[in-house]
Amino acid sequence: MQPDPDRAPRTGVWFRADLRVRDHAALLEAARQGDVTCVFCLDPREREPSRLRSLPRWSPWRGRFLVEALADLRQELRALGGELLVRRGRPEEVLPRLAASEGWSALHAHELVGTEERRVERAVREALPDTCRLRTFWDRTLLAPEELPFGIGEIPEVFTRFRKAVEAAGSYDAPLPAPDSLRRATPGGTSEPGELPTVEELGADPPRDDDRAVLRFRGGETAGLERLAAYLWREDRLRTYKETRNGMVGAAYSSKLSPWLALGCVTARTVQAEIERYEEERVRNRSTYWLTFELLWRDYFQWIARRHGASLFAAAGLQGTRRPWRHETASFEAWRQGATGIPLVDANMRELDRSGFLSNRGRQIVASFLTKNLGIDWRWGAEWFEARLVDYDVASNWGNWAYAAGVGNDARGFRYFDVATQAAKYDRRGRHARLWCPELAALPDANVHAPWELSRAQQEALDWVLGRDWPTPLVDLDESVAEQRARWDRWA
Repeated sequence: MQPDPDRAPRTGVWFRADLRVRDHAALLEAARQGDVTCVFCLDPREREPSRLRSLPRWSPWRGRFLVEALADLRQELRALGGELLVRRGRPEEVLPRLAASEGWSALHAHELVGTEERRVERAVREALPDTCRLRTFWDRTLLAPEELPFGIGEIPEVFTRFRKAVEAAGSYDAPLPAPDSLRRATPGGTSEPGELPTVEELGADPPRDDDRAVLRFRGGETAGLERLAAYLWREDRLRTYKETRNGMVGAAYSSKLSPWLALGCVTARTVQAEIERYEEERVRNRSTYWLTFELLWRDYFQWIARRHGASLFAAAGLQGTRRPWRHETASFEAWRQGATGIPLVDANMRELDRSGFLSNRGRQIVASFLTKNLGIDWRWGAEWFEARLVDYDVASNWGNWAYAAGVGNDARGFRYFDVATQAAKYDRRGRHARLWCPELAALPDANVHAPWELSRAQQEALDWVLGRDWPTPLVDLDESVAEQRARWDRWA
């Protein structure tokens, strides 16, 4: 279809991991130019299992979160006078057809950093008709590429250098407003909006909510802004964030904004703007800075994924160093199911499996145990996190796993988390362990994280038997670390 010179330009907006109307450059610019058609494509390739372990790509909770986010986005677009079209099919096939039938002169989209997502973006660009061009925008980080103090190919491999350079570069831009209104290309709509997807369509099982979960994460910009307001303003949690951020029980110990950031329901710039407003109106302290610090840590892995591409998913990681990773299924399954016999590890893995979420501290502990106690391929762990997390983000997940495994950024040799020390520091009374492992409820505090130290007489007194009421530990913590360190050093 040839564009009509007597009418306003028509622009398509391709929604992906940017499910919001505020701080949305692609949508705002399209609205300024003329008529707008908004579309989300349900790509059948996202149902394909992971490559190494054939695990689902969508967790039950992330699948529901997406469906809810799309419903919220459709409602917000309708309130502005627009509509969200939902289409099934490969974007490089769906979008060119829409571009031709709707007479788009441009298609707007936000760039993503994953290799698969960028491949699809290139395919869309190549398949669009000559009358329509793809224009991309950036929204994944606090700074845009042109605002960085270095080029993408010069992103430092050490986070501290990155952080200091970015902080020295100056302030962050304020988030953009939502459009005042949207003009649809065909008022009343000649294109059917399309049904929202179901969790099952994504290849995931419907989620089962667990009362022990830290939060019921509800998808969408509305819920994301509500969480931000509750954490910062109504509950005033930011004041003590640095002191509580390593907690593992309850909704209050951290912001838990990661699911909304991952799907772009809320942007990092929106969060940062609220942090700065909080600092002006209430208090500026180490805690307020630390939430910005965490946003920069998230940003860092977005840039690392953008720079390194497929190298991020290699067994040798960004270091390109071969390591003697084991591929022992039975041990991996014990870790995955929370049945290693190590309470701190098992409690965290059960929380992940049954709620779709895990604290930052818990993620580091279980990643260290898999790679440094069991010596198992870190990519297996990364795929399991993808299959369960409500807040899965390709850059954050794979970047942090490579970091924990010692093959990513800022590698420092055989660095690991001592499980006993972590338990004593972050769950000394066993509150988290007992919450997710009720088999440990009767054990005294001194033994809740080391039940194998109970004597036979103590076990009889408690009517609790190691090997019957709790698994015998899969490994000895100290011996397994020593063994894996020796194997690591032989390959160095």
